[in-house]
Amino acid sequence: MSDIVRIDTNQRMSRVVKAAGLVFIGGQTSADLTPDVKLQTAKVLEKIDGFLDKAGIDKTRLVSAQVWLADIARDFAGMNEVWDAWVPEGCAPTRATVQAQLASNELLVEIAVVALA
Repeated sequence: MSDIVRIDTNQRMSRVVKAAGLVFIGGQTSADLTPDVKLQTAKVLEKIDGFLDKAGIDKTRLVSAQVWLADIARDFAGMNEVWDAWVPEGCAPTRATVQAQLASNELLVEIAVVALA
């Protein structure tokens, strides 16, 4: 197991796993439960930046992203506005965005990413 590095691990999960040349960052949500998807998205992306930094890389290394929205019809455009400003030009990962019931009614967005180590 020496080729697998786990960061911010507890009994249930690791926030970051480095393995096989990849960095996996599990689904992140905002601690600020304001009913504004733009603010929640910005907080989530700040958390992802922090975890990428802990893994020794940055968002230019992203290869895949999964986005879950509580209400895709209402929040897709607002989330995309923040996302588009965050992703460096020429570095957009593959991405899937779906509507899902999130862990609490106050959560509007959850994002998970995979990057090259």
